[in-house]
Amino acid sequence: AQHLVESGGGSGHAGGSLKLSCQPKAYSKPWYCLGWFRQAPYKGREWVATAYSDGSTYFARSVKGRFALTRHSDKNTVSLETDNLKPEDNATFTCAMRIRWGGVCTIPSHFDHWGQGTQVTVSS
Repeated sequence: AQHLVESGGGSGHAGGSLKLSCQPKAYSKPWYCLGWFRQAPYKGREWVATAYSDGSTYFARSVKGRFALTRHSDKNTVSLETDNLKPEDNATFTCAMRIRWGGVCTIPSHFDHWGQGTQVTVSS
């Protein structure tokens, strides 16, 4: 069963803005961390950012300063947004959730649930 749903993917312009959201189907279910990954064509899956249940957020060096994470506590939804799209954002963005407390939230194998992914296309 699908436990996470991404939304907000689509086309954007380089230098433009985009907002993605990840919503658990069971939105009231607590989670330890929710991470975002991206995978460009012919590239491996790359960690982008993670929001922890304590409110802290962490970003990969490759995107730090360009992305922001917002946790919407009413539905345990986490949004990933940028005001400065770059060509490397032309990728499938996928969110993942770790339920169990503790552990590293930057490694795919440490997550319990995954969304289907949402495609982001960046035009010049």
